[in-house]
Amino acid sequence: MARSRTLYRTLAALLAIAVVVVLAIRLAGVDESEAPSAPLEANTAAGDDALVDRGHYVALAANCASCHTRPGGVPFSGGVAFETPFGTIYSSNITSDARHGIGKWTSADLRRALHEGIAAKGYRLFPAFPYTSFTKITDQDVSALYAYLRTVPADAYSPPANGVLFKQRWAVAVWNGLFFRPGRFTPDPTQSAEWNTGAYLVEALGHCGACHTPRNVFMAEVPAKAYQGGSLREQVVEGKSRDWSAVNLTPSAAGLKSWSVEELAKYLHGGFSPRAGTFGPMNEVIGHSTSNLKVEDAHAMATYIKSLPVGGEAGTPLTAALVAPGEAIYRDHCQKCHGTSGRGGMFAGPPLAGSAIVQAEDPASLVNAILYGAAPTKGVSLGAWETMRPYADVLSDSQVAALANYLRGTWNNHASRVDVAMVSKQR
Repeated sequence: MARSRTLYRTLAALLAIAVVVVLAIRLAGVDESEAPSAPLEANTAAGDDALVDRGHYVALAANCASCHTRPGGVPFSGGVAFETPFGTIYSSNITSDARHGIGKWTSADLRRALHEGIAAKGYRLFPAFPYTSFTKITDQDVSALYAYLRTVPADAYSPPANGVLFKQRWAVAVWNGLFFRPGRFTPDPTQSAEWNTGAYLVEALGHCGACHTPRNVFMAEVPAKAYQGGSLREQVVEGKSRDWSAVNLTPSAAGLKSWSVEELAKYLHGGFSPRAGTFGPMNEVIGHSTSNLKVEDAHAMATYIKSLPVGGEAGTPLTAALVAPGEAIYRDHCQKCHGTSGRGGMFAGPPLAGSAIVQAEDPASLVNAILYGAAPTKGVSLGAWETMRPYADVLSDSQVAALANYLRGTWNNHASRVDVAMVSKQR
């Protein structure tokens, strides 16, 4: 991420003050070992078909497969590499294997992991596992998910060991004391049933804020900027990673202002709407999760997202001197599909005017689309649009930066400058 150097320096400071913070937490009366939890029911029998079916749906809504299934691996056997400023952390095996998976876990163990971020053996989980969102999952859905996971075939795969910094789990107690507030989702009685369903899917199961909310120097979500856009990193090959930006989901000019509820619901459920088509990290979200939800649930998510308060408004417009060099590049390579007005077309390409990707505070996804193209996930059709070709071998870094600045400063788009160094980093 763009803040990597700062985060590395901050880690040392965090570890240095950890003992003091733990003492402060204790003196304040906060128990760092675990938060109170509701009484737990007995382990659920795997044979309850209705419960297992609900658990399967919960797993789809929570997108468990994307994070716990490495490329070419057995489903849910773990080993997905997550790049962080502190090193690489690998997802765990959550199949029913008794030794390498969670076959020995009880319903109470799973509940504690989801609601409190504490594994069956008592060690703390790192917030790369989004228990900060999963804490909102209802007790009933935890029981259903447990019933479903007991039916997942066992696999003896053991993920790679995490780096030395990820063995310092005592520091997570400090982080939790500062940034984690456990508690279940509470419906808002002033809102509709659809809105509350969408809120639960977005905030709890879908954990959308994990990618779409900016994080502070300690990698915690910033509540005051909820859903205003974030950054993430994926491992491309061993030892190499690529940054992406997650768009602003609020109805700001730099976010989803131009989207209707119906357009957003269509995108979530099908990966395509007249406003945009899926590519990059959203391919996994849509392919493994939202496309498998009921149509009405995708619509509920869209209803909730469109009700978010406006935040993260667009920045100062780029100067004409920064915008002008990209005009000829756009005309030669992009205008045919996206149009002179930047509005795209039904049989051409998606609109760039008002695009949340184009105007994102972090331009990483825009730069990636130019360099590497934009292809949807398997099974998703972009209507009559052609898949965008990559331009990494056609345009130089300076040309890509010039084109990005033209897109970010034309058609009333407002976003910060993209410089050559940003493009070189993405290569």
